[in-house]
Amino acid sequence: MLADFTRAERVGALLILGGLVVVGLAMAIGGRGDILGVHGWLVAGLSLAFFFGAIRQFDLPEPSAARLSEYYDAPTRAGIILTLIWGVIGMAAGFWVAALLAWPDLTFDVAWLSFGRLRPIHTSGVIFGFGGNALIATSLHVLQRTTRARLPDALSPWFVLLGYNLFCIVAASGYLIGVTQSKEYAEPEWYADIWLVVVWVTYFAIYMRTLARRKEPHIYVANWYYMAFILVVAILHIVNNLAVPVSLGSAKSFSLFAGVQDAMTQWWYGHNAVAFFLTAGFLGMMYYYLPKRANRPIFSYRMSIISFWGITFMYMWAGSHHLHYTALPHWVQTLGMAFSVVLLVPSWASAGNALLTLNGAWHKVRDDAVLRFMALAAIFYGITTFEGSFMAIRAVNSLSHYTDWTIGHVHAGALGWVAMITFGSLYSIIPGMFKKERLYSQKLVEVHFWLALSGTVIYVFAMWNSGVIQGLMWRTYDESGTLTYSFLDSLEAMHPYYIVRAFGGLLFVLGAATALYNTIMTIRMPAEVEPDRGQDLPAEPALQAGE
Repeated sequence: MLADFTRAERVGALLILGGLVVVGLAMAIGGRGDILGVHGWLVAGLSLAFFFGAIRQFDLPEPSAARLSEYYDAPTRAGIILTLIWGVIGMAAGFWVAALLAWPDLTFDVAWLSFGRLRPIHTSGVIFGFGGNALIATSLHVLQRTTRARLPDALSPWFVLLGYNLFCIVAASGYLIGVTQSKEYAEPEWYADIWLVVVWVTYFAIYMRTLARRKEPHIYVANWYYMAFILVVAILHIVNNLAVPVSLGSAKSFSLFAGVQDAMTQWWYGHNAVAFFLTAGFLGMMYYYLPKRANRPIFSYRMSIISFWGITFMYMWAGSHHLHYTALPHWVQTLGMAFSVVLLVPSWASAGNALLTLNGAWHKVRDDAVLRFMALAAIFYGITTFEGSFMAIRAVNSLSHYTDWTIGHVHAGALGWVAMITFGSLYSIIPGMFKKERLYSQKLVEVHFWLALSGTVIYVFAMWNSGVIQGLMWRTYDESGTLTYSFLDSLEAMHPYYIVRAFGGLLFVLGAATALYNTIMTIRMPAEVEPDRGQDLPAEPALQAGE
């Protein structure tokens, strides 16, 4: 890794790692008997291992001028592997917790295997581990290609990638031990939150520094979405995690918000995390990789910009639709509902823009499973955004909220949109990133596609049916005005759907494992392609001007 570092960057890496060792030891000593101490030893151990590894490579020759003329893709290569590993781990945890809902005795009286411990491992592992690493890896790749400029240095991308994964590991270990901030989206400890802010500011600085040295006159739309994702997620994370720790020697902290203010802040964060982490970032992925793979220009560059500003403005106000029929002021609920419905316009503009880009290339979709992943992602994005706007309406929400319908909606987006566009994008760049002429097996890509599609459809339809039945049973009254069904009755009615849901999740996990295997075998193939050189690259095909 340090072969691409200048001597000054190697010194900087050693100083950072040494500092983390000291901080980790301080946490371990100060937090004895607390999760803080466990995390201290974890940070110190990992940092020390990297420190000694860096020392062994410190005297390597500095990179040549020819090497520095190439795009710096080493962090992207590592990010691809980390994405797939986190994907398999997070999705396997999801399958397990789905199985626990169908067969609760599968915990075998082991606390670490319980639903409460593994559910946040699943959500955070998939959203932040799988999704976050995919966004970091692809954004660094897209940034260099669309600016025709190398990253400004070699140290900061590695700091962002490894620092982010350290955050994910600290969070996951806390969940297994049973410690979180008790938020709807389970949040890690206060010191992990501070660490993520440092990493994220560095990430945004990389983007701005690279854009400042770009060789292309305009900023391609994918970068608009990536920058919105980075900037807004930082704001969301900071505000939602404002807390006062009990002491510097304890992981326990108290939120600055309470009651209905805490609920509003949580869903401002929660829904905008969907907007800018799971939508804007992956739209940046779609706007680069889909036209690139199809070798077609974006259908309408202006539409992509209008969609960007519509999504950026309207999503900010939509979070309160999660709090219908609560103590939140009625006008705030109505505001969130109204903006959620209007949000359908910019959302469908992006989905339609992607599908219209494929005009003249549908034969490629038929023959190319990688492009099929991307096209299917755009379709699921359109379906999910329509459903989200529909479910935000108060009358519909009264039936859907707190039911499995919401779970089906979330997974239509997570599996059908986020995971599909991620797999399609990664498959499209893996051969070039690892200097191979092709993927190890195109047949395995086909197998993965059908496993992913089958798993998603089975899962989502099971939860749609389950949710509607739940909602109807919970609001059915008999002639005397009392509830016809008890909660236990509705739970028993859900059992077959939970079995089907677990089966659909299993198919999706098998697809993710297939992608990881295919990638590993591709890496092991003999190198056949020369590396990209920023100064020698041909112009990007058919990108429209931004004016």
